[in-house]
Amino acid sequence: MKQSQIAINSVSTGDRQLEDVIPAYAEAGFRNVEFPLRQVKDYLQRAHSTPEIKQLLEKHGMRCIGGFEGVLECFSPKRADNHAQVIDNARLLADLRGTNIVVGTDGQPQPGAPDDLVAQIATVFAELAEKIHETGVTLCLEFNWSPIVKSVRTACDVARRSQMDNVGVVFDPAHYHCTPSKLDQLNAANVPFIRHVHVNDMRDKPGELSNCNTDRLLPGQGCLDLNRIFGEIEKHGYLGYFSIEMFNEQLRAMPVQKAATLMYQSMKQLCDK
Repeated sequence: MKQSQIAINSVSTGDRQLEDVIPAYAEAGFRNVEFPLRQVKDYLQRAHSTPEIKQLLEKHGMRCIGGFEGVLECFSPKRADNHAQVIDNARLLADLRGTNIVVGTDGQPQPGAPDDLVAQIATVFAELAEKIHETGVTLCLEFNWSPIVKSVRTACDVARRSQMDNVGVVFDPAHYHCTPSKLDQLNAANVPFIRHVHVNDMRDKPGELSNCNTDRLLPGQGCLDLNRIFGEIEKHGYLGYFSIEMFNEQLRAMPVQKAATLMYQSMKQLCDK
């Protein structure tokens, strides 16, 4: 990992306004940011525009790398509205020069759904990926954000079956720890489908007894061998961003710059010496 690959997911500092977090992240050392799109939409609803967001980012030497809002529905009979929202979100991120949109999937198939649920998910992802292809945004499936896609292996299988170059996977150590994912799944066959990486450590608890959100710790404070895990991903060619994503109430209660500085310093420890 290089410092130029370090990013922050702004969900990590809680429910703050966009104009407050961007300067703080820059002061802490970050140059790349990933947004929960509700934060961006809140800014736009307060009589601002996407050019103003780009100006804010440029003023502080920051860039948007992507964002997220929810699931991509694959089984709901009313999924057309959801798909329209995902397409709009991809266009919004493209306007901000972001390249990844992280999504989960639903998991309540209706009667008569095909037996091969992974194939059905892959088909829906392919259809949406084709519709947003001109935006340059990649759909990044997050495993464990679905009752069906529970491991990095299955998520990569979805991306592989979609046969679309803008369908990929987001790898998150917290979900890795809490699911059937194994280190040997980070191999030459799967890693090319990993298009985005979240960063966090985990409390020293068995995966099945862990909460994939509230048991997150700063890198270096938990039980995960992040250097080994990320080393496997990089060994097989990953060159994308590493975005710290925390759901830690102590960090969220701090002033944004203090919390961001702690996160940035923990990320620097993972960088190549």
